[in-house]
Amino acid sequence: MQRNASTLYPILLVHGLFGFDSIGKFDLFHGIRQALRNAGAQVFIPFLSATHSNEMRGQQLLEQIDRVLAGTGARKVNLIGHSQGALAARYAGAVAPDKVASVTSVSGPNHGSELADCLRKALKPGELPEYIAVAASTLFVEFLGYLSGRQQIPHNAIAALNALTTEGVALFNEQYPQGLPSTWGGQGAQIVNEVHYYSWSGTLQGPIWKEGLNALDPLHTFCRGFSQFFDREAGQNDGMVGRFSSHLGTVLRSDYPMDHMDSINQTAGLVRSGIDPVDLYLEHAERLIKQGL
Repeated sequence: MQRNASTLYPILLVHGLFGFDSIGKFDLFHGIRQALRNAGAQVFIPFLSATHSNEMRGQQLLEQIDRVLAGTGARKVNLIGHSQGALAARYAGAVAPDKVASVTSVSGPNHGSELADCLRKALKPGELPEYIAVAASTLFVEFLGYLSGRQQIPHNAIAALNALTTEGVALFNEQYPQGLPSTWGGQGAQIVNEVHYYSWSGTLQGPIWKEGLNALDPLHTFCRGFSQFFDREAGQNDGMVGRFSSHLGTVLRSDYPMDHMDSINQTAGLVRSGIDPVDLYLEHAERLIKQGL
């Protein structure tokens, strides 16, 4: 069946921590941008700092929204943010609602990440492990920049880590509460200041030996390992973000059988069965069309 993703407003896929738009022919949103374009959407991937605070990345996003609006003649954009990209998208929607038609959080840590909490506790400020982690992060970000051929933009690993903790996101939420649920695990307002809010995410499900070929995916193995650091949402997380922590606006579903990287189709298209991450984006584009967005 021919899919229709020709939304009224352009779609911006906003990457999260250590993200990028593409390296050579390799897209971070693997197969997603092309599938949306093939179905008629105008799609862009903003280039944001791989590591930095939510506000800094949100401000960078606003600047690129202006470029998209100027280049396309559109009045607004639809933002779909993965992981920390959801927080940048929320910032843009809150600060410039006249330029944003919708904000969709995909596996976004909208109430913080317990994994980030554990890392923050382990990397005590001013001590050697933190210095080592910062140095390693800086080298990795610079390596990504070299591979992508992009000019370096500011990055700050500690600002990113602090921004993703439960405490850090709580402070962010005090300033930008649009779309947040009033109760833990609930749904938030669908429309705030004429901006539509949506979210979806996944959880690790069952033992790894029942995952088939997906058990051989190294990214899935990492997510399985990271999931052991969750307490409040033990057994209800995707390896990096808790299920209920991801809720924002209209919660389409928060227990898809996907890990954190599956939600941008990283290796999932090769080894995962039972769910097609790309199709979720196409379905959402059709949803946005029905809302006149």
